[in-house]
Amino acid sequence: MFENLSDKLQRSFKTLRGQGTITDENVSDALREIRLALLESDVNLEVVKSLMERIREQAMGARVATALSPSEQIVKIVADELTNVLGKDTARFKFASQPPTVILMAGLQGSGKTTTSGKLAQWLKKGGHRPMLVSVDVYRPAAREQLAIVARATGANLYEGKLDPGTTPGTPEVLRLAKEARRDAANFGCDILIVDTAGRLGIDTALMDEMSELKKLLNPSEILFVADAMTGQDAVNSAKAFNDLLAITGAVLTKMDGDARGGAALSIRQVTGAPIKFLGTGEKPDAFEAFHPDRIVSRIMGMGDIATLLERAEEKLDRGKAETFAKKALSGEGFTLEDFREQLRQIKKMGSMKSILKMLPSVGPFAGMAQAAENVDEGQFTRIESIINSMTNKERHNADLINGSRRKRIAAGSGTSVQEVNNLLRQYGQMSKMFKSMGGGGGMKAQQRMMSQMQGKQKFGR
Repeated sequence: MFENLSDKLQRSFKTLRGQGTITDENVSDALREIRLALLESDVNLEVVKSLMERIREQAMGARVATALSPSEQIVKIVADELTNVLGKDTARFKFASQPPTVILMAGLQGSGKTTTSGKLAQWLKKGGHRPMLVSVDVYRPAAREQLAIVARATGANLYEGKLDPGTTPGTPEVLRLAKEARRDAANFGCDILIVDTAGRLGIDTALMDEMSELKKLLNPSEILFVADAMTGQDAVNSAKAFNDLLAITGAVLTKMDGDARGGAALSIRQVTGAPIKFLGTGEKPDAFEAFHPDRIVSRIMGMGDIATLLERAEEKLDRGKAETFAKKALSGEGFTLEDFREQLRQIKKMGSMKSILKMLPSVGPFAGMAQAAENVDEGQFTRIESIINSMTNKERHNADLINGSRRKRIAAGSGTSVQEVNNLLRQYGQMSKMFKSMGGGGGMKAQQRMMSQMQGKQKFGR
């Protein structure tokens, strides 16, 4: 969702390229473009004003810094100030000294509270915790059933409770459910209780009064405001309203994989003073990550996010299979279509190819990756796997067996064309030759050639 902002900022930096020194005139031209880029990305007006003042002050004070070009100085200043806006350090999660730690999920209806509650439970489970979920939304039809589905999908504990059929849904029923859930969490050894609260289509007195009562009853360690990043400044305004009443401890931005302009992420911290703690990056239960301000700024500035990419690889990829494949491929033993299929499956675990490419820097040897990401056909990987699945075991281990009649059979079995089968076999042949050249005695020379090429592109690709 930061692509538009990133593109606009990159264009504004070009204004300073080729300038020998920083002057009032060229700084003003660059800052005008940066200001416009931020406003078009739906960043809060007051945040933009204060940010521009700090950038201008530092830029004019940086005239004597001759080690960097004017554009490089402005890039560094903008990156530092954006990091300050988002919060320099990754926000820490607060835990109660006496379990269970209570986490109150707040936000408007449709922001994604229920799904986020499940994702948070799964994230906490990875850290060795035993979370329990409870829905105290007694108003919206099927709200509690929705959380039950989410709990099953994530394998989290759930306190269902029973509503009193003779009682009109209201705050007393909400408080009873919350109190019983906290008791059950303690009895069953769950160290965290995640409370999915009711939402409204807008801020109203009844909602805020109920949230205040829940806060008094549960004394939560965390009050997380869940905001739909697609709603832009509406999310910022809602965050401020909740913060004024509840003093939220953090925010979670959902739908970060959408095409929103990114302004909410750059505004909520400044407007509320509360850090952004998590990002929802997709629909799957594991599409959820901690918010790292420096990494987000790196993405915005076109520098990629290698740290998150490596973390994702460490979490998703099978280290044993990767090492076995590397040894086999580089030893010259051969690279089979079976190996090809396994590598495709490993890559798919890390997410879409589009999301992976967008985490690479847009400079040096990776220049153009962002544009390439837009043209990725994710369905192509599914078709390739289908083609390999349609082969016999012997064919996967010996591609030379695949003659014309076999190609027709494989195409029919995979629902593809003979041309697509031919293309796959051609790509496979090229990869096999590459691995053979890297294996044995030619391995070191091949790697040196690759490094020289990358260094050359990095030197002249600026």
